[in-house]
Amino acid sequence: MKKRLLVLEDGTVFTGTAFGSERASQGEVVFTTGMTGYQETISDPSFYGQIVTLTYPLVGNYGINRDDFESITPAIRGFVVRELAKNPSNFRCDLTLDDYLTSKDIPGIEGIDTRKLTRIIRSKGSVKAILTAADEEVNVDEIVAQLQATPAITHHVREVSPKAAYPSPGRGKRVVLIDYGMKHGILRELNKRDCDVLVVPYNTSAEEILAWHPDGIMLSNGPGNPEDVQEGIETVRSLIGKVPMFGICLGHQIFSLASGAKAFKLPFGHRGGNHPVKDLRTGRTDLTSQNHGYAIDIESLKDTDLELTHIALNDGTCEGVRHKKYPIFTVQYHPEASPGPEDSNHLFDEFIEMMEVEAGKGKQHA
Repeated sequence: MKKRLLVLEDGTVFTGTAFGSERASQGEVVFTTGMTGYQETISDPSFYGQIVTLTYPLVGNYGINRDDFESITPAIRGFVVRELAKNPSNFRCDLTLDDYLTSKDIPGIEGIDTRKLTRIIRSKGSVKAILTAADEEVNVDEIVAQLQATPAITHHVREVSPKAAYPSPGRGKRVVLIDYGMKHGILRELNKRDCDVLVVPYNTSAEEILAWHPDGIMLSNGPGNPEDVQEGIETVRSLIGKVPMFGICLGHQIFSLASGAKAFKLPFGHRGGNHPVKDLRTGRTDLTSQNHGYAIDIESLKDTDLELTHIALNDGTCEGVRHKKYPIFTVQYHPEASPGPEDSNHLFDEFIEMMEVEAGKGKQHA
């Protein structure tokens, strides 16, 4: 088995066994705490540009199947596990995790101390790293210098958003879904409710969106810093008050910034399927699926028309807002799960109900 190195920008070196693609790769190392759902994690566009570490020790034991993808083309830069299951056993298994990553040209490393790596990320924050072959020609000092000199990525959404609009037909409410790096679980939930969905690129103008006469607008999840998506912020600002909206993850952040709030980078992000979130309106606590590195500053909500509706019980950060005047609500977590618990799936029903109420008002005024 070939050896592979994971070199961090602080000079820490992990030596493990290579799997997946043989190429070298550079990205931001993050960790996610889900015990299952590695296929959805790998295919989640919100992980664009990142080397993903699984804290659960054994990964790949049920293989890869045809049903659990969240996008067609994975956007991760690498995959880090403690132990790779070589012989998966599951009735849905189509191929091994190793074979899948090889086919998608994504390098992986196994056999390293993922607990130590997670502690480094928790204490120092997300760090840049390189996955490379462990041979005599490797110069760790040069790699560290390269990492430290590499600027942060700022074009995440541009890389994962579609280049053109496309429909996902239904006979119910018409929804325009702005795709900043959408997990297909969001689209599946809308289709389950018979929504007639038009998926549009992140830089679609407000005029184009309104020309479709939507009953509602969905703001999807996506990767990176919301402040980098200025086109999206301007578009959403122009849409506020025009039509009901529901935002998830990056969509929540973009809507909040468009409303005057501010965002900040979390030390190591929220990633996994076991994050408790409290609904301040009902007192109910849901376990949620999360994948984000930025959050909305609660203090910055005071000078806006936004009301805080949800908080993270682990660190007290903002997990949801609602507009005080217009039918718009957003959450930082993933009610579609995929992977993760489905405690908050009811939010899609709330969105449908909100559109129906607004449509009823329009008929009364007609």
